[in-house]
Amino acid sequence: MLRVAIAGASGYTGFELIRILSHHPQVELTTITSRVQAGQRLDAFYPAMKGHCELVFENTTPEVLTANADLVFTALPHQAAMDFVPNLLERGVKVIDLSADYRLKDPLVYEAWYQPHKTPELLAQAVYGLPELHRQRIRPARLVANPGCYPTSIILPSAPLLQKALIDPKTLIADSKSGVTGAGRGVSLAVHFCEVSDSFKAYKVAEHRHTPEIEQELSGLAGEPVCLTFTPHLVPMSRGILSTVYATLREEVTLDRIDEAFASFYRDAPFVRLCGRGELPTTLQVRGSNYCDIGWRVDERNRRLIVVSVIDNLTRGASGQAVCNMNLMSGMPEELGLDYAPWQP
Repeated sequence: MLRVAIAGASGYTGFELIRILSHHPQVELTTITSRVQAGQRLDAFYPAMKGHCELVFENTTPEVLTANADLVFTALPHQAAMDFVPNLLERGVKVIDLSADYRLKDPLVYEAWYQPHKTPELLAQAVYGLPELHRQRIRPARLVANPGCYPTSIILPSAPLLQKALIDPKTLIADSKSGVTGAGRGVSLAVHFCEVSDSFKAYKVAEHRHTPEIEQELSGLAGEPVCLTFTPHLVPMSRGILSTVYATLREEVTLDRIDEAFASFYRDAPFVRLCGRGELPTTLQVRGSNYCDIGWRVDERNRRLIVVSVIDNLTRGASGQAVCNMNLMSGMPEELGLDYAPWQP
């Protein structure tokens, strides 16, 4: 039985981790931490967990946390994670970090989009935790940087096309729409009900912090620098992301080659479901699950490929993917504890 702990468990991603792990057949959830909620029972803070988890939030030290855990999920804010993760690694536990602190390989790029990095020496050790791209590197890793939600929804539909050189990387555009939980559980006017309900807006246009993360991974696949246009939007729903990726096809690329590229790339990917060219997916069909569903069409007039992907931002975009990485790091089947159907009514 794998003993796991969650540092920063009171947010939406922390709750989603607890929800999944409380029914994982090979996991014992030993400790959940929260500075603000310390001393409060989880099922009092999140009544949905009554009868499923009776743990109490603790405000504890890395020494105490690692004494009862083999692996720790850090669901902490950016910058706070880099203060915590090195202490965990020094004590011999494996870490899956859900912040952005260890996703970027270049400390100068991290500094340009966030702030100076306090532990740049760990960036080379961290493995980017997208299983479809880095499954074999994740298995022996001590530190896994769990991908962001938008990057997951954009990298997965783009990866086969760039690896097979089917599209012109210079023409890549990603247009994404996210539910409000992507902003976290904190209170702010931007995600107030009256500001979000019956509204639809673009935000952080040409400056979203997930941009370098997406470009880093897509450049590795393309074998050349990729600089994409990425525009995120906030839609009035609680959870889910739909990303539409546009790119110009290279000459002589056929629909059959596109179909084969997706089929071969994701042949052994249990959490990518291909809708193909005949169906475009919706967020509802992946709600609450670790699936990414992908469909595509070709605009023949403009030789432009249009790919639509959908994920649940809290599950595949965060906690479900983190549990998948935990499985790989612990020698367990990739699907264990995650092979349930989505919540579509």
